[in-house]
Amino acid sequence: MENYTPRLLVKYNSEAKNILKDKLSIENVMRLPKLKKIVLNMGLGNAKEDKNSLKQALDELTIIAGQKAIVTKSKKAISNFKIRQGDPVGVSVILRKTMMYEFLDRFISVASPRIRDFRGFASKGFDGRGNYNFGITEQIVFPEINYDKVNAIRGLNITIVTSAYNDYEAYELLSSLGFPINEYKKNIKSSRKTNSGQKEIVENVKEDIADPESHNKIQLDDSADQIENITEEKIISDNNKDSDTGNESKSAPNEEDNK
Repeated sequence: MENYTPRLLVKYNSEAKNILKDKLSIENVMRLPKLKKIVLNMGLGNAKEDKNSLKQALDELTIIAGQKAIVTKSKKAISNFKIRQGDPVGVSVILRKTMMYEFLDRFISVASPRIRDFRGFASKGFDGRGNYNFGITEQIVFPEINYDKVNAIRGLNITIVTSAYNDYEAYELLSSLGFPINEYKKNIKSSRKTNSGQKEIVENVKEDIADPESHNKIQLDDSADQIENITEEKIISDNNKDSDTGNESKSAPNEEDNK
């Protein structure tokens, strides 16, 4: 077992690296994206009341991952959900190195074809930082789970953490490993609003720095627009004053006639 190398890791070293070099145009091998860890998380709403459900979920996730799972507890109290700090809310496990490659290999080749009406995973699950998230609605897709001993259908969330710098590099990494993911489409909404706003501000500043004449021109245009608005307002106010004085002069003779 000391010299054992997972099949997916062998594929990454022999095939995936060459593919990534060509598609991403990266010459340095150390710069190529690679898998860092896989996180499996199963949330349980009734974990506090039903201890048997929590125990079975813990056993099932341990069997699926091949590694001992832990109970995740709430970090703070939430009165609306009737949760106190330290209450169990789910189970989780983190896979690294050999266990990570073994799990992903079993998932790609055995578990994913067993998903009902499976047409590939959506490419919208990237978080903008090179990590991919997707969910499984039924834990029975894993052949390790004995269907006769399952008391409830539970879903789980899977997060694949990579060393990629952006979503496209992570997509090419998963595709080169044979992960069943649909064609990548750039998702503008994937980045957070705050980050997008900051990016726009930074880009505008960079443009102004690169071309200061355009910046000065914009300032001159703005000042010219302000002057035009002021002159228009002044003309309108003068016209209103003239009309008011004309009405007053017309009303004065009428008063004298009445006298």
